[in-house]
Amino acid sequence: MDTIPDPSAPLPPGLRALQRLVMALMVVMILGFLVLIGALVMRLNATSPPLPDQLDLPEGVTATAFTQGDGWFAVVTQDGRILIYDRLTSRLKQTIELQ
Repeated sequence: MDTIPDPSAPLPPGLRALQRLVMALMVVMILGFLVLIGALVMRLNATSPPLPDQLDLPEGVTATAFTQGDGWFAVVTQDGRILIYDRLTSRLKQTIELQ
């Protein structure tokens, strides 16, 4: 009773619809993956605003460390303060006293 289906016979309508859905899903996944890779490449190649050549620290303050983030940079001073500056304007935004 085992019969081999004829490969040239048309597929049933439900199976044809499923085949189209699987093909559409494959195309959408490939396009989504390409968009994701493109966004990642654009984000990694983006340049941040340049740091200032020099920075005016408060009177008598000596910098001991420096760090930067997105839109800001910080200077750790010898007297136990963290000075946070705006990256675009180089203006002091916040001072944090360390205990």
